[in-house]
Amino acid sequence: MSISVALLPFPCVYHPQSDLPLGEHVFPGRKYSALAGRLRDGGYLDDENCLSPNPACREDLLRVHTPAWVKALLDGTITYEEVLRLEIPYSRPLVDICLLHAGGTLLAAEEALSNGCCFHLGGGFHHAFAGHGEGFCAIHDVAVALRTLLDAGKIRSALVVDTDVHQGNGTAAIFAEDRRVFTFSIHQENNYPAVKQQSDLDVGVSDGAGDEEYLALLDAALEQCFSLCQPDLVAYVAGSDPYRQDKLGGLNLSIEGMYERDRKVAAAAFGRRAAIFATLAGGYAVTFDDTLTLHANTALALAAAMTQSPDASLPR
Repeated sequence: MSISVALLPFPCVYHPQSDLPLGEHVFPGRKYSALAGRLRDGGYLDDENCLSPNPACREDLLRVHTPAWVKALLDGTITYEEVLRLEIPYSRPLVDICLLHAGGTLLAAEEALSNGCCFHLGGGFHHAFAGHGEGFCAIHDVAVALRTLLDAGKIRSALVVDTDVHQGNGTAAIFAEDRRVFTFSIHQENNYPAVKQQSDLDVGVSDGAGDEEYLALLDAALEQCFSLCQPDLVAYVAGSDPYRQDKLGGLNLSIEGMYERDRKVAAAAFGRRAAIFATLAGGYAVTFDDTLTLHANTALALAAAMTQSPDASLPR
């Protein structure tokens, strides 16, 4: 592919204090600032197309989370058992950053409605439930954003497309009784969480599946999603962990296959005249640089689909 450097044709959302204070942890909490640097260095992001969010507030969280869990997080009444289930160390600075991610996803969703597309350099914490956190996820930022827009009447319906290697169990549980949101998760079946929730559509992928098998399953599932719902807005949870060299994944997708995954999701949304915003979710590649490449490629794949340009270059 030829190299082309141009600003992304849609707004991006990023806050310079987005990095999670996790220290030596399998979750690369520093990836957010590193990704912003990668996109800026590549000429894809600058002050012209980068928006800074405000943190979500208690009232925002209560649209999705129980009063007890919101109190546990914001007032520090969280129990030892709840911290163990969360799997990341609790601190008030961590909560403040999670509130920034939730505010960022809400801003990205709003900007997508105005511009057709938006990319959040953060968010995608899809394992958070209404009443507890788990799997590194304390606040379900995507659910907060969608509920806020739905309750305000800014959208009538939404589709969550979750391609993280782990099932979006929190998403499925939160929206189980909310017919305004159609939930779709394509994930490695034999991976976390051990007990899956029921999404509106689940596609469990076999261990070791590669590009061809995965993309065929994705194509069929996207057709099914859009035959069953007509969303105003698509929330794309674009985890990079189906990559073949991910420490917490067991699929075999290449960098090129992951880019095509992202492009297909965006093209499906644009083809149905639905706005779309993307969040990062998980990503634990053996090489940190690969994690950055995969997340950056999601932005470029969105741009390729939006401009109908199949020759958008991969940032190597």
